[in-house]
Amino acid sequence: MSNPRELPTDHLATTTKDGHRVYLYPADVRGFFRTLRNFLNVILIAFFLALPWIRIGGRPAILLHLPERKFAILGIQFWAHDAPMLFFVIAGAVLTIFFITAVWGRIWCGYACPQTVFVDGVFRKIERWIEGDSIARRRLDEGPWTSDKVFKKAAKWGVFVAVSLVIGHSFLATFTGTEALAEMMKQSPLQSPGAFGVMAFISGLVLFDFGWFREQFCLIACPYGRFQSVLMDDRSMVVGYDVKRGEPRRGVAPPNPPTGDCVNCYRCVAVCPTGIDIRRGTQMECIACTACMDACDRVMEKIGKPTGLIRYKTFAGDRDQVSPFRPRSILYAVLLALVASALVVKIRNHQLVSADFVRATEAPYQVVPNADGGATVTNHFKLDIRNQDFDPSQVRVRLAEESKARGVELVTVHPELELRAGELRRLDVFFRFPKSIVEKGRVQAFVEIAGKDLIRQEVRLVGPLF
Repeated sequence: MSNPRELPTDHLATTTKDGHRVYLYPADVRGFFRTLRNFLNVILIAFFLALPWIRIGGRPAILLHLPERKFAILGIQFWAHDAPMLFFVIAGAVLTIFFITAVWGRIWCGYACPQTVFVDGVFRKIERWIEGDSIARRRLDEGPWTSDKVFKKAAKWGVFVAVSLVIGHSFLATFTGTEALAEMMKQSPLQSPGAFGVMAFISGLVLFDFGWFREQFCLIACPYGRFQSVLMDDRSMVVGYDVKRGEPRRGVAPPNPPTGDCVNCYRCVAVCPTGIDIRRGTQMECIACTACMDACDRVMEKIGKPTGLIRYKTFAGDRDQVSPFRPRSILYAVLLALVASALVVKIRNHQLVSADFVRATEAPYQVVPNADGGATVTNHFKLDIRNQDFDPSQVRVRLAEESKARGVELVTVHPELELRAGELRRLDVFFRFPKSIVEKGRVQAFVEIAGKDLIRQEVRLVGPLF
């Protein structure tokens, strides 16, 4: 290869021809987008770590308690049997990513993905603090093992382990709840071997991924970069190189014709965290982190050229052609609005105590004659009552006043009961009423189930036609 800084064309820059890893040392960069990312990194890191500890309406902001099959997302609490609510939450998150990608490209990857945020905002900063800039880190890795190298490597990985443990514990809190985690942290790991094993595995995975694997996760394991082309069109925003303005590059064009603004300094390549040359066009490996934009702008400022040689643009033209009002993005927006509306309706109708009356399998009714010549009709029901709250609930089953006034009587062994969080109980409930109120073989009754909220249900009773 004539230019040693030119990236290969037959394989990734992060691997050799035979598939071995080529470790990257992205150079530091300053600029508007770097400052913006630093600001967002601080906010997002605090958000990711604090999210399990945040309370919304007295409920965890996020809880995925798999053993007890209870979940809470942004204060919305539901159980595993609440499949529609779980579907709407997941579908809403997926459609949000679809819409964002269709309009703004991979801005999620570059600015908000936990992989990017923690690697760029924590682990690389620790690395630079201990080992130095990109050139110093490369020389350290390529140099012999000296006492200085051993000390720096041990210090770096020691801090990495501590940070990974913090992330692992915070992540574990999303599955156990913060109160349970705080209690387990006071005990021996032998008292909670399962939770301790999960925490150790997560911390080890974080250490491996954020500390060493890094961009390989984006290139190999993450599916998002591969299906982004399906979500984007020629009006989606991407980080792109202005070929008309930049070409031919200096040092590449013949000496006589005028050259473009690109001075072929490879600064955009040096700062790229995934090891690509953005001048070759939009690539699957690009995470739209905008490091190349800041790097190129600083070079343009130094040589007295306009900035924006590498900038936000679309496949069809410039950034000003980005618009959410396109068939693809409108479709995603409409689907997202429908899912969000369905979720709102589901939340509004969500009850902390659910109750379902099921008619017993014996005869639909029994008639018992009275001494005064009349008769009493009895209907037998099974009442399935479930506490949907995360706390115990005191529940009372009673007949509505208007049904009592008509002579309907509700009989059950447990008119009042204590239900644990998520507990389901089945009660035998009998309805007695005078035969005289039966109209066309039917009687309408209303039952109230009083817990933390009041449920009013209609029950269709049956009796003899004559």
